[in-house]
Amino acid sequence: MSHSQFALLRQRRFAPFFTVQCLNAFNDNVFRQGIIGLLFWMQAPVSERGLYTQLAPAIFILPYFLFSATAGQIAEKMEKAKLIRLAMLLGVAIMLIAAFGFVMHNLPLLLVALFATGVHSTLFGPVKYSILPAVLHPRELTGGNGLVEMGTSVSILVGMIVGGLIFSIGGAISPWLAGAAVLAIASAAWLAAKLIPNVGASAPDLRINWNPVTETVSVMKLARKQLAVRNAVLGVSWFWFVGTVFAAELPDYAPLNLGGSNTLYVFVLALFSIGTGVGAVLCEKLSARTVEIGLVPLGAFGISVFLFDLYFARSGAATAHDLDVMGFIHQAGSWRIVIDLVGIGLFTGFFVVPLFALIQSRTPKDELSRVIGALNIQNSGFVVAASLICLVLRSYAHWSIPQIFLALAVANTLVAIWIFTIVPEFLMRFLSWMLVRTLYRLRTRGIDHIPDEGAALIICNHVSFMDALILSASIPRPVRFVMYYKIFNIPVLSWIFRTAKAIPIAGAKEDPQMMQRAFDAIDAALAEGELVGIFPEGALTKDGEIAPFKSGVEKVLERRPVPVIPMALRGMWSSMWSRRDSRLHRARLPRRFRAHVDVVADAPITGHGLTSETLEAKVRELRGDAA
Repeated sequence: MSHSQFALLRQRRFAPFFTVQCLNAFNDNVFRQGIIGLLFWMQAPVSERGLYTQLAPAIFILPYFLFSATAGQIAEKMEKAKLIRLAMLLGVAIMLIAAFGFVMHNLPLLLVALFATGVHSTLFGPVKYSILPAVLHPRELTGGNGLVEMGTSVSILVGMIVGGLIFSIGGAISPWLAGAAVLAIASAAWLAAKLIPNVGASAPDLRINWNPVTETVSVMKLARKQLAVRNAVLGVSWFWFVGTVFAAELPDYAPLNLGGSNTLYVFVLALFSIGTGVGAVLCEKLSARTVEIGLVPLGAFGISVFLFDLYFARSGAATAHDLDVMGFIHQAGSWRIVIDLVGIGLFTGFFVVPLFALIQSRTPKDELSRVIGALNIQNSGFVVAASLICLVLRSYAHWSIPQIFLALAVANTLVAIWIFTIVPEFLMRFLSWMLVRTLYRLRTRGIDHIPDEGAALIICNHVSFMDALILSASIPRPVRFVMYYKIFNIPVLSWIFRTAKAIPIAGAKEDPQMMQRAFDAIDAALAEGELVGIFPEGALTKDGEIAPFKSGVEKVLERRPVPVIPMALRGMWSSMWSRRDSRLHRARLPRRFRAHVDVVADAPITGHGLTSETLEAKVRELRGDAA
């Protein structure tokens, strides 16, 4: 089934929310940049400007520490669309205060509004990400998150530009323009929020704990229940750490190391933001519409590669000064720096989008808002840590900005290795993603028949050693595959299969104890609500045709009659690893490079009374003549 994530922008279940998110990010940055512009417009003393520079980030981030746990509970208990509308209405009230602050040139009032904006963002944060699984199919999660990250990156960039321009071109009426702008944008966000359809509450009976300390401890524990989710949360927080270092250093990097003016700083920021947006929207294409966490290691190490190269591209101070964009472009080595900045942003998008999709898909729906609240608490801690580290390294250790980028590259590599060592699923998915995308071109049909949650048995024809990896790359949920133990023990692939919790099985005559352990493991997995994949032929096809199905699938269903999802692989017989050549004793060479392979699924069939013959006929029908 052909699909584009951009089709979501025409659908009411997503488009109004996307608009609200973009307007909200846009307005936050117009407002914050507008305060800086006002200080310069008022010709405030350098000491006063410095005081704001130090106070403003702390004032904005403080509510995340104080109220994120409570906000997560509220987002769990309330109907989500109603909560977004209330949050946007609160945003209008806050921007009304901000407008008075601009017009009256009242910095304390603007700082009050800035704190309130932090409260508003804290309230909106948990519902912003927890609403996506409620309105999107699991196969749309990666694309939807990609659009949100792309829209946010662009909105932040445009907001900073607009906020700065207001006081550059507005003249005497600049404060009035700033007040009118933030109030108008907030009002537009509220109007867009009224178009979001109701989606219900995920835990309407939840009893809210108003104690922020005990609830913070509670939600942090909730975010650590599952190892993969816990480390996805850690990964997202690390993304904020990296982003904060860039945001803190780019304003000085442009003049000190690139020799540019203020317009060059905006250009450099635009390169990073555009790269992030492009990387975010490419995730759906690269993941084939699954939650493909194999992109996370690719993103992490890609960030490091371009950070290292950025250091070596310009490790010293600039030799020119006050360069505009075209002046910089014509400097020797400038294109290398441009590519590095875009590359860092691009791989940042690859890194963060699958992590958000993983958190949303693996966390129970009635806990997701609270887990996002915990994520926001941890994010704010990483943001503060990044800011303090940059301050210490620049002011006290006297490090240059390229040296900070080099240290960030080293730290990013070490953090990535650590995360992928303690959660090998990330690296396993990366290796399997690389194998599958290198050897095949996948096309899927009917994958939406696979249920979003609950136990089910997946059956499929068995053509190659790669079948389990291909199905894993096509199915949005994790699958426990049952496979012949000799395939399970193939070097390299064995590590992937073990990490994916595949279930090895042997024939009754080969190892009856292993066979019994396999059936017990299958039943336990189904009892836990997992997907289990079985190849009922019991062996790879020798001639490309489907062999008779064995009775093992009937034994599984007799013990636990879960729904059965018939699937078929088409086009695999002409591909790599489809069988061994009996004469050459090696994998048969492919007839063409990167063969097209179709993965076809049909609607679930009730597990009561099914026979292996019935299931075999269904899979034969799905596969058709395309062996």
